[in-house]
Amino acid sequence: MADEIRSSTSASLLAGAAWRKSTRSGAIGNCVEIASLGGDEIAMRNSRHPDGPALIYTRAEMAAFLAGAKDGEFDDVLH
Repeated sequence: MADEIRSSTSASLLAGAAWRKSTRSGAIGNCVEIASLGGDEIAMRNSRHPDGPALIYTRAEMAAFLAGAKDGEFDDVLH
């Protein structure tokens, strides 16, 4: 991606990103969407604000987070 993309950028600047969300997302738009940006980057945004900020992570960062989530490491934030 271009050098202007930082760890947080406007999702509207990510032209051509194919955003998707989980089928477990609620009907009222309470979900997070992700898009592969090619190379080593993955973007995440709030579906209620599609032109708002997007957080940019490396594939390794996302893999570490997803592994922790699958292992239940973040379950305490729901309580």
